Amino acid sequence: MYGGTKRYRIFIRRRRGWIIWEKINMTDNQTVKTQPAPFCFKKILNHIKQFFSKSSNCIIVFFGIVLTITVIYPLFSMVKDSFTVQSVSEAKNINEIWDAAVKRGDFTFLQWPSLLFNKLTPLYSKNFFWIPLYRSVLMALIACTIAVVFGGNLAFFITRTNIPFKRFISTVFVFPYIMPSWTLAMFWTNFFRNANVGMGITGIFTALTGIAMPEWFVYGLFPCSVVLGLHYSPFAYILIGGILRNMDANLEEAATILKASRAKIMRKITLPIVMPALLSTFLLVFASAMSAYAVPVFLGSPVRFWVLTTKMYTMMNGNFQGQGYIIAFTMILFGIGILGLNQWFTGRRKSFTTITGKSSQISLVNLRGARTPLSAVLVILLCFIAIVPLITFALESVLLLPGDYSLKNFTLDFWIGRGESALENGMDAGILMSADVWRTLWNSLRLSVVCSVVAGTSGILIGYAIGKRRGSKLATFVNNLAFFPYLMPSMAFGAIYLSIATKIPFLYGSFFILALIGSVKYLPFASRSGVNAMLQLSNEIEEAAVIVGVPWIKRMSHIIVPIQKATFLSGFLLPFISCMRELSLFALLVTPQNKVLTTMLMQFNEKGYTQYGNAINLMIIVLVLLINFTVNKATGASIDKGVGGA
Repeated sequence: MYGGTKRYRIFIRRRRGWIIWEKINMTDNQTVKTQPAPFCFKKILNHIKQFFSKSSNCIIVFFGIVLTITVIYPLFSMVKDSFTVQSVSEAKNINEIWDAAVKRGDFTFLQWPSLLFNKLTPLYSKNFFWIPLYRSVLMALIACTIAVVFGGNLAFFITRTNIPFKRFISTVFVFPYIMPSWTLAMFWTNFFRNANVGMGITGIFTALTGIAMPEWFVYGLFPCSVVLGLHYSPFAYILIGGILRNMDANLEEAATILKASRAKIMRKITLPIVMPALLSTFLLVFASAMSAYAVPVFLGSPVRFWVLTTKMYTMMNGNFQGQGYIIAFTMILFGIGILGLNQWFTGRRKSFTTITGKSSQISLVNLRGARTPLSAVLVILLCFIAIVPLITFALESVLLLPGDYSLKNFTLDFWIGRGESALENGMDAGILMSADVWRTLWNSLRLSVVCSVVAGTSGILIGYAIGKRRGSKLATFVNNLAFFPYLMPSMAFGAIYLSIATKIPFLYGSFFILALIGSVKYLPFASRSGVNAMLQLSNEIEEAAVIVGVPWIKRMSHIIVPIQKATFLSGFLLPFISCMRELSLFALLVTPQNKVLTTMLMQFNEKGYTQYGNAINLMIIVLVLLINFTVNKATGASIDKGVGGA
């Protein structure tokens, strides 16, 4: 018993990392209610100061904020716009269907059922959403199948057989992926063009053979799926080929010793190991094919084969922008679903250790007498889809009248002409003599350089921070957020930024908005390169420099970057090439003042100026291939590095 004497005890306990001071008032046989003491701000500031004293923490917090502003916020803005009446025409449409009284600028939930379940005109919903959705999904599935089968089999031939000419086949096969997707689409049109559709002009195949190809072969679902499948086949080749090259040969050697057949080895060992890459490839190609815009425009528009992207572009450039935002959001949901499925498959797959510390030599399958014929077939096929298109573009660009391949019809006016009567198609001079073309080329080059520098530098920093903070929630959040733009359809991503630009007058039609959206869209390429490069480096390399007091900037510039120079440079090269060939991302944002080569090409195609379109296309391809070749020879960096045969 202490009588009426009061005693005080100070207790210190930790709660969620914070030190909490509590003063407990003790009386005789009684504890008075706990009263928390004021926070010790000095200790809190010390914790914050200690956290930000590490460069990796500063970087990851900075990019967490930046990516939230550039990815999450625009997405919410676009979702809001999908519930907002964007035009008088939309308001009239809603009022007629639902007997409402909305006007332009009103927030309403009736915008969605007006597109998806139009009860007044059911054919509207069917033709503007459900049929394009069905066509997009079917086109993507067929393209995925072609890409995985063609690219996967070629990866097997290059990495696991004794087929000759491996280096040539590997190098040429990557061309269709380096070139824009619509390159093959334009080649398909030039080569197989049907006189019954369009301007009555026949293609090269008909001119050579006299055989007119059926309409379904030239336009619509079949050519769109085939072209997209061939375009993404190198992507499958790179992913699957990398797994096959790094697989431990001892697994197959052990099965061979046990007298297992080649078919059984393939079914029981090789396929289970490659299956994760197959599934990831299938899902990623599906997401890319779903968002394709240029290929359906070239090969689908002549026969009114509309998919989600082409319908969205029509709506966004018309009087139904709100419904265009709905289609964009639908495509984004597909991208999110693809990401979720990919992570689900990754988490559920069995674990196979394929890279060990033991040295092993891959035993190549001996094709015997079939090796030379098979190699010849592959060389001819790859030349047809990678080299012949360049020849056709050059040929089509020097024809005075399309479809006439006689020598008297050849002219260079579309390249070096100066207003001759032969150019009666809206241009005052040939491609090389037009100030407008050179100005557009300059726009494309400077935009590509800015996007590659911003995205490449950001990718290196993000890769460094994620590598140092690997496993933390913040690092996982930034890593997923940096990769998310890859899964967002380019056309839908452009719609998101269009929604922002229309609210901020100085952004609309500016070079800044193009550079910003390009940098964010191509960041996944650079961030993947940065993360992979950092994960290959041991922490001991930098820790040794830290011990002797080397500052962070010097560690990056003198140690980390030189060691992984080729990988980091690939993180700059990929955004540059992607920006030079990009159409869907900029289609909704360009103006006559800031147009780029790809949008100029589309304008020529829409007007039927095929000679100029082919000339511009050839210019883009040559520039992309030349830059990729130059960087590869100078630094060793290339998008096709890592696969290929010796």
